[in-house]
Parts: sequence; structure tokens; C-alpha cells
Amino acid sequence: MTLVAGAAAEERGKTSAVLLPVQDDATIAFGVWFKVGSQNDPTGKEGLAYLTAQLISEGSTTKNAYEEILRKLYPMASGYGVRVDKEMTTLGGRSHRDNVAKYMELLGDAFLRPAFTQADFERLKNDQINFLEKNLRYASDEELAKAALHSFVFEGTGYENIPQGTVAGLQSITLEDVKAFYAQHYTRDNAVVAMGGGFSKDVQKQFEAAVQSLPAGRAPLAAAPKPAAIRGQQVTFVAKPNADATICFGFPINVRRGDKDFYALWIANSWLGEHRNSSSHLYQVIREARGLNYGDYSYIEAFPEGGFRRQPPSGVGRRQQIFEVWIRTLPNKHAHFALRAAMREVKDLVDGGMTQKEFDLTREFLSKYVLHFAETTTNRLGYAVDDQFYDLNGSHLVKFREAMSTLTLADVNAAIRKHLRYDNLKIAIVTGEAETMKQALVTNTPSPMVYENPKSDAIVAEDKEIAVFPLQVRAEDVRIVPVEQVFQK
Repeated sequence: MTLVAGAAAEERGKTSAVLLPVQDDATIAFGVWFKVGSQNDPTGKEGLAYLTAQLISEGSTTKNAYEEILRKLYPMASGYGVRVDKEMTTLGGRSHRDNVAKYMELLGDAFLRPAFTQADFERLKNDQINFLEKNLRYASDEELAKAALHSFVFEGTGYENIPQGTVAGLQSITLEDVKAFYAQHYTRDNAVVAMGGGFSKDVQKQFEAAVQSLPAGRAPLAAAPKPAAIRGQQVTFVAKPNADATICFGFPINVRRGDKDFYALWIANSWLGEHRNSSSHLYQVIREARGLNYGDYSYIEAFPEGGFRRQPPSGVGRRQQIFEVWIRTLPNKHAHFALRAAMREVKDLVDGGMTQKEFDLTREFLSKYVLHFAETTTNRLGYAVDDQFYDLNGSHLVKFREAMSTLTLADVNAAIRKHLRYDNLKIAIVTGEAETMKQALVTNTPSPMVYENPKSDAIVAEDKEIAVFPLQVRAEDVRIVPVEQVFQK
């Protein structure tokens, strides 16, 4: 069986369907992809797409209060949830075939008959505001730094804000705004059915009919983001009292799934900083050899919740991606050195490319590692939906494996030279020492390392080079934002 055997996109009236039948699977994965996301938030109502989806997923329906829905789902050992990203909203869940009729009724009610009660609205709106004001700002510096970088890179576009929106945007949203947003975007023309596992033809027809019963209507597609050109190395500090440092840097890239260069860049990126891979180069340089933090990774497409997951997520398809390096939290006294070390490795990769040995080992690793990207029917179904977003002729996961057998070192190094850089980029740093770090960056102050335990002569010699590696940060390209203002408006 190939990685996405049986996946197909079919047309049912005005509702397309992505099907992944696995007849010996006793469970069924259900999904509905709505072609809407945070890029569709009206100006001044940032967070509306997310809040609307949460009210569908975690709110009452006209048939059942939310507490009653949970009570009915519990004996089925089932549930449903939603992911909202920049361009996609994906609602779905999984149920055993024995419970499919009861489950489909509850799931169908969620998107067909949301009650949109004032109590649910207030509860979920407050949860969303609390996430921004408390969780994101004060409970996860690593996620905060990544969010700050993406906002910085996509400033002035529909990708600028995280899906949860802004505090001011949420405060301005009314229940009538939610109802209007739902009516505009939750239509059968805007929906794609997804089913995987051991479903029958009858179950397929019933679920498709439920989605088909949504009202007609297609909202206009939001314009693709066009981030402003980046000149020089620009820095945003998120000033957070007493915080250690978390660093992200990156820039937009014009490659997406299905492109030959995408798979070539994945090989380069995997060697440089494959997520949660201790053998990748950045991890070896910053974490393994020097013990500065827990991990250092790089990405060529969106990878939200990096602190909580090991494999790339589905449901985050985007027309514009970025190359990103994530330096996980480390002491402030080591931050300047770590930034230099990571930037130096990116420069070496861009200027020198990969060696044949590095290429061969990474390609061999990826040809097997890709099998872990989607080990369950639910995960494979998510990737099949993404294939429709990217308008692929076939499966991304299959194309990935095929590329591992056909790409050459020359292909990879050509993609590196074409798409990666180290001069014009943006940097986001969460730190408790923003002013001090700003002065060190703009003056290129040396950042020598001092260790508690002796290091090898080779490490000491390399440290001397890293400590004076030149960054190109001008004072006028640095801004400091107090943490309480992040995603405020």
C-alpha cells in the first residue's frame, strides 16, 4: 500500500470530497475543510474566524447544550475538534463504526445547527482573550517568539496576526459578527468533505448529504499575502521582564509542496535543523557540543505548536511560506553567541552547499522518516486534504518519497542558492534584557563563551570565530515591544 492509497477527490454536486477508504479499519475519520481562516478576519475584528470555529466545535447546537453533547460523546470514546489557520479551518473527529450514526448526528449538528448562545460566546471569547493575555505572553516564550516572527515577517498582510487574533479585535466582536461570518463562509461551496477508514457507501452518502445541506454561496478568496521586501537584518525584541532568551529568524520563500525545489530544500533543511532530530546540524552545534539549550531547529513551511509535537501538522496549508530558524530558550548571556552561531551555519550552508556525504545520509534518513509523518488514517486523511489545498496532482507524501530517489546533490545545492539567504531577514527575540541585547547587536560587540566545564580545543577555537561573527543590524532596524502590547491590537 502506498502512503495515501485510495485517497481520491470527487465532486458531489457543489461539495468536493476527499476519500481514504481503509476497509479493515474499525474506525472512521470524519472531516470538513472550510476554505476560510484568519486571513478572512475583517479589519478590527481579528480573531473572528477562530472564535466562530470554536463556537461550532465547543458550543451548543440548537438540539443539544454543549454539556449534553459531551455527555453523549463520552460513551462512544469519541469527540470532534477544529483547527483554524491562516487559510484553512478543519473540523473533524473519529468514531468507531458501531457508533457512526449517533456520532454523525452530533458532528453534523455542530456545523449545520450551531446555537451561537450568548453564554457560549462569552465563555469562548474570554478563553481566547485569556490565551493571548496570559498563556501566549506569559506561559510559552517559545511559542511567543515564533508568533512574533511570523507577525513581523507578514506585517501588513492577512497573515500578520495569529489565528487567535488580537485582544482589541476580540473585544470588538459581537455575537452578531459571529453569525454573519458563519453565514458568509460556512457554505457548501466553501466546504470539502473528508472521510477515512472503514466507512460504507451509505455512510459516505449520508455525510456528504449533511455537508450538501449547507446553504449555497462562495465567499471571495482573500488576496495572497505579499510581504514587504526585507532589507538588512531587522529585529523585533519582545521585552518580557525576567525572561530568558528565545530567538527566531527567517524570511519568506516562494516554494510549496509539489515543487521540485520544495523537496530539495527539505533535504537541506533536514540536514540543517530537522524538528526534534538530535543529529541535525544546528542541534549538534548549539545543543550537543555546547549545551546551551534543549534544541535548535529550522523549517521551510508552517510548523505551529513546535514545542508540543514531533511531526509536521496538517491543516495549515498556506500560499506563502517562510524559512525559519528556531533557537529554543537559553540564558540571556548566551543569546548573542547562539544567534551568531546559527546565522553562521546558515551562511556556511548558503555559501558552500551540502557535501555529497551529507546529502546521501540525509536523503537516506528522509526516505524512511517520511513514513512517520502520517502513521494513522486520521493523519493521512489530513495530508490528503492538504493535497487539495495545494492543488497537487497526486499525494505530497508520495511525491516526497519519489523525490528522495530522484533528487541529486546538484538539485539541492541549486535550491539552496536560489531560495536561502542570511543577509535580508527578520529576527524576533523574547528576552528580559532587550536594551542590553540591542546595543550588543548594533555595535557587533564580541560575545565570547565561558563554560562551567572545559571544552575541547576544537570547540574553543570555533567559539573564538563565532564570538566575532559579524551581524548586520542597524539601530534604526531594531524595535522593542513590551510583552503586554504583543497582539494587543
